[in-house]
Amino acid sequence: MNALLRPLPWILALALLQPVWHLWLAPSTWLPPVFVVVVMGLPILPALLLALFRRPSAGFWGGVAALLYFSHGVMELWSNSAVTALAGVETLLSVGMVVAASWRGLQARAAARRAKPVEPATSAGDAGAQ
Repeated sequence: MNALLRPLPWILALALLQPVWHLWLAPSTWLPPVFVVVVMGLPILPALLLALFRRPSAGFWGGVAALLYFSHGVMELWSNSAVTALAGVETLLSVGMVVAASWRGLQARAAARRAKPVEPATSAGDAGAQ
């Protein structure tokens, strides 16, 4: 399987983005930057730990965290023009994480559709003739 279709690279990217964003590129002026990094890093922490221990549920928890990061990224895109690029990166990484977490299920669903025999379509006129 392609490495980008696995959750681990996306989990790592989202986890690394938080300190880079909030400590280095655009530190907060209202709150201590370390506090912001801790708060923003908490959602991805369970997925990161599960991925490092190679647990299959890491993708699920990464997807849950990605939904939070997606919401944050979209909010920052709309409200803070100073961090538009960072918010865009966070949003794209979040979408990638959700796709990677869902990829196996999407493949299984497509395979089930291909394996299912096609039933002939009936028209409304055929149903009344019998």
